[in-house]
This record gives sequence, C-alpha cells and structure tokens, in this order.
Amino acid sequence: MLPFVLVLPMSASGAEQSDPEDMVITASRVGAEQDDSPQVVRILTHEQIQQQRQLTSDSSEILSNLLPSYSPPRQKMTGSGETLRGRTPLVMIDGIPQSNPIRPTGRELHTIDFAMVDHIEVLQGANATNGLGASGGVINIITRRPEPGSFTQHVEAQVTTPTSQLKSETTSYKTTYGFSGNKGPLDYVFALGYEDQGLYLDGDNKAVGVDNTQGDLMDSRSYDLLAKGAWWFNDNQRLQLSFNHYTVRGQNNYVDVPGDRTRDIATTSERGDPEGEAPYNKVSTTGLTYDDYDLAGMHLNLLAFYQDYKALFGADDSATFQDPSIAPVGTLYDQSYATTTKYGTKASLTKDDLWDDRLKLTVGFDTLFDSSEQSLHRTDRTWVPEVNYTDLSPFVQMEVTPIDSLTLTAGARYEYANLDVDGYRTVASNEGGVDVESGSPSFNETLYNAGVVWRPIEHWSLFANYSEGFEMPDVGRALRGIEEPGQSADDFDNLRPIVTDNIETGVRYDDGRLDAELSYYVSSSDFGSRLDTNDSDQFVLQRQKTKIDGIDATIGYQFTPKHHGSLSYSHMRGRYDSDGDGSLDGKLDGLNVSPDRLIARWSAQWSPEWSSMVQVNHAFDRNFDESANGWDRDFDGYTLVDAAIGHKLPVGQVNVGISNLFDERYITYYSQSALNSPDAEYMNERYFAGRGRTLTVGYSLKF
Repeated sequence: MLPFVLVLPMSASGAEQSDPEDMVITASRVGAEQDDSPQVVRILTHEQIQQQRQLTSDSSEILSNLLPSYSPPRQKMTGSGETLRGRTPLVMIDGIPQSNPIRPTGRELHTIDFAMVDHIEVLQGANATNGLGASGGVINIITRRPEPGSFTQHVEAQVTTPTSQLKSETTSYKTTYGFSGNKGPLDYVFALGYEDQGLYLDGDNKAVGVDNTQGDLMDSRSYDLLAKGAWWFNDNQRLQLSFNHYTVRGQNNYVDVPGDRTRDIATTSERGDPEGEAPYNKVSTTGLTYDDYDLAGMHLNLLAFYQDYKALFGADDSATFQDPSIAPVGTLYDQSYATTTKYGTKASLTKDDLWDDRLKLTVGFDTLFDSSEQSLHRTDRTWVPEVNYTDLSPFVQMEVTPIDSLTLTAGARYEYANLDVDGYRTVASNEGGVDVESGSPSFNETLYNAGVVWRPIEHWSLFANYSEGFEMPDVGRALRGIEEPGQSADDFDNLRPIVTDNIETGVRYDDGRLDAELSYYVSSSDFGSRLDTNDSDQFVLQRQKTKIDGIDATIGYQFTPKHHGSLSYSHMRGRYDSDGDGSLDGKLDGLNVSPDRLIARWSAQWSPEWSSMVQVNHAFDRNFDESANGWDRDFDGYTLVDAAIGHKLPVGQVNVGISNLFDERYITYYSQSALNSPDAEYMNERYFAGRGRTLTVGYSLKF
C-alpha cells in the first residue's frame, strides 16, 4: 500500500506549481474542475501566493492583489467593508467556516498566517452548495500538504522596512519553520510562524495612523501553529486530524493624531499609551476528516470541526459606551469583546459513474451550531446577549454530460435556521436602556442552482449559472440597536435571513498559451443588508432591497516558456432602495461595493537561478451619492506598482520585494468612501493613508 501524497512540480525558483485547470475544487462539494464550472472560479496557486508574500504578509492585501473583484484592503486588523463582488464571502480553511454568522467582526481573514497556505479556491458569486454565508462567494484556504519525500523541513526569514528610513521602530520581522513527510501509512505536516510588525510609513514619509479601536496590523505581533496528521487505512480510506491556532495582538505603543479630510491631511501616529488592553484576535480550529474513495463505488467525505474564537477591540469613549450611572457622560472608556464557539459537520456522498459515466450525483448534509455574544469588557456589560444558532442543511447536486460538448448542473439545498436569544437589557445609550424579551425565531429556505457549460468548438466554452445565496444578517448589530421597549426577538423583522439571487453568464478561451475569460453577473436581494453609520458613530444594519451587477475579465498569455503576462479587470455598480418605494434610487457606498480595478502582472524565469515579477494595480475613480452628513465620499483612485526578484543560491533562495515601488501617497478606499458620521473628529481620526514604499528581503531553505 502506498500513502497518498500530493506531488506538485517544482519551478526553477523552487516554488511549487500546479495547473489550476487540473485541480479539483473541493469547495464545490462535487469534485468539479475549473473548466467545468458554470460560474467564475479562481485558483490562487502556491506560487502566486508565495510571490505576493514577498511583498506583504497582509492576507487581505494578498487576496486583493490577485482578485480585482475583492475590495482594496484596509491594511488593518479588521476588514469590515472588504467584500467579494460587493457582498460578504464565506471564508473557510480546509472547508471549515471561519466566518461568524451571528456576530461577524470582519476579522475572518486574520485567522491564519498565509505562510501556512498551499493554495486558495475562490468561487465568485452566491453559492447554494455551501449555504450559510456564501452570498458573495466562497474563499476556501487550503493549508500546507506533505512535500515530496519521506521527511522535508523548511525555514524562512523576512525583514521588511520602509525605504525612506531604516530604524528599529519601523522594521518588521517574520519567520516560519516547519516539517512534513510520510512514513508508511502516516502523512504529517507541522509549522510554526511568528511575525513582529513595526510602524508603517506612508508615501509622504509620515507615520500611518493607528486604529486603536478596531485593531491594527501595524505595531502588532502574531503567532501561528499548524499541525496535521493523516492515516491511510488502505489505498482508499483516509482519516486526518488538523489543528491551527492563530493569535494577532497589537502592542499599544502608539496613539493616533487626527488628520483633516477637508484639507486632505491624513491621520498619523505618535508614541503614546492608549486606553485599555490592546486589541487582539485568538482563534483555535480543529478538524477531523474522513474520506473513503471507494465506498461501493462512491466517494464519502465526512468533516467534523470545532472552533473557539475571541476578538477584543480597543478602548473608546464613543457615545454608545456612555452610561451616567457608571461615570459622567463623555468620560467612560470601554472596549468590546466578542466570543464565538462553533462546531458542526459536513458530509457528502458522490457517485460519478452513472449513465455510462455521464451522470454524477452528490447528496450531503451539513450542520452548524454557533454560540456568540459580545460584552463591554471593562464594565462587564452585555452589549449583544448570548445567541445560539442552529443550521441544518441537506442538499443534492447533479452534473450530467448528455454529449461531450455539454455539461448541465442543477441542485437544491434546504436551509433550516433557528436563533435562540436570551432576554437582556440594551446599553444606556439606547434610550436609556430598554428590555428585550427572549425569543427563538426559526427560518427555512430552499436554495436552488442550475448551470450549463457548452464547448461548441475546441478551446472555447460558454457558461451560464443561476445560484442562490443564504446568510443571516449581522444579528449582533440588529439586537444591540433595538430602541423600542418590550421588543421580542421572535417578531423582530431585521433578523430575517438574506437570500441573494446570482445570475451569471460568460465565455472562456484556452489554447494552452492564451487563456481568457469574460463574465457578466447580477446579484440581487429583495430584503438585503446594507451597513451604515449612526449618530453614535457605530455601524448599523439597514434592511433594504439591493442590486449589484458587474463584469469580470481576465486574460493571460505565455509569451515564451519563461515569460507570462496577465490582465484582470473588475467593474461593478451597486444600487439600493433608500426610501422603501421599490425603486433602486441610491448608490451603494464604499462600505458595500468595490471600485473598478485593473491589475496587470508579468512573471519571468530568466534562468534556473533568477526569477522576477512586476504587477500594476490601478483603482479607478468613483462617484458616490453625497452622504447624509455632508461628507464628500467620492473616491480618488490610485495606481500602485510592486516588483519582486528571486535568486536561487547553492543553498536556499533569496527573495527581494518592493511594494508601492514609486512611493505613491494615497488614502485607502475604505477611509475615502466608506465612512459617514456627523462627528468630524471621528471622520478625521479615520482618514488613513496607505502604506508607502517598503523593501522586503527574505531567505528560504528546504532541506
């Protein structure tokens, strides 16, 4: 018996490569390949991720650099407002959901160090087969797998510094160590990572403003431990246990110096001692997977998982936290603390040799049990009561190929959702505090999907897809914002689920040298969800009719065996019903949709020792409706250029990356176009510039 080991060919630079077209998309739940998918699917390969890691360690920025339909990154610990095709994606690690459906904190992508990642599957657009939380698509992060050979070790070290100055407080350090291999029926992977990030500087050589409230990657330390072990009982049966623990914590060495957005003066930072405990994210995830690849001619996949999630936000004296019974109004600092524990199962059974191998049928059943709450940490007050959520979802999916040039897919998923909300009293800023009765509302929806892929002539394929997404609104935001006394969770309309309809059509071409794809999509919801800010500077949930449509386009060309270029473009627009009359009369702002973006990339393998990559990332200007508070939220676009060079040494490899090559000074998309508050101080405190030019030098070794 031979144990299964995923063997990926090696590039001349030593980076693992894989052909995305031949990779099975595990997030599809049916073992589909990219070319057979009736919707846009992206495989971010190990080599692409490694190239981006030469420039940045920010997981949001890596995704944004590789996916133009993903929002420009905030470059902070919290990624609220970062969307895929204008809607929230379901983030998974090895199929385990990282998104917290009841009280999302926007930190779903800061639950793992991308040094632990092998590749990433991205399904764009609402996805019925994955159910809860996939209204914007699915981002499935696949962790490292055993390398070829019985025992392999790897070590990596990086130093990052602004090019404008070299000193200890602006320098960042990162290191990882790991080993993997197989021995008889046992496969194993183990890795440790550590990062210490210094002060960021912008394109004007000024300190980037620190976000003491939401949390910041700047001036932070993070740790990651990944361990996986798999046992092959025979050639077809495999049991795997995996564990990942990730912590990122600010160091609280800086306070912000508010800018002035009316004069385009960015927020900066200075040495100081912020109130309260430093913000952090602590996430532990355990998964147990069993596969039987030949159960009476079928493939059985079972996954059981458990996750413990803790998120602390920084201290703030916002109006929401004030309570005259505790301290004089305006003097009370508090900080919120969100916790979630969730566990569940995912099961699927696939038969792919029906009707002379032309029919593939998959049935499955998923469960999720989530318990979430949010407190005010310093005063031990309830902000969001304990909410227990149960989701039960059977599904069936069919793929049929009646003729070789035509593939049809169809499926249905039934979602049963139940919320169990404890009775509680809101904080004093909500009309002095009101009592909310307990409740246990339940919901059920049947989600459908249908798609077609037609290959009329060689190299060409046309595809079309209809799929429905299901997600719960931000229950925590809805509950903590109740102002009507005697309200019950049983009859609170804002707790109703969000069902999103996604229609997509497109064309693909691939002749082995030139590959291209163009798609048009429409994503709509009759009772959607939109984030806004209120007079207390807190995000609030608006339930309104919404519609987003757009175009995704990519083209890649292999000029020579050693030179490859690509262009990717995303255009989207979003509208919502601002006055409830059924017409889509308002523009969705930067908190809900992304700007149009164009990304150009050129990769070269000059020799067995030398490789390079250059990318240009342009975000186009965008106009928005004037905010209710009079703020100009129109977006002034910018262009960022990055470059990286790799050199293979007799022992190991050296990589040099320069991010923001021309030291562009710009204000982040979120800071320009997402915020809306009557409080000028709040708006000026969060007028953040993006990071200026940085130099990253790294050394890696496999042995």
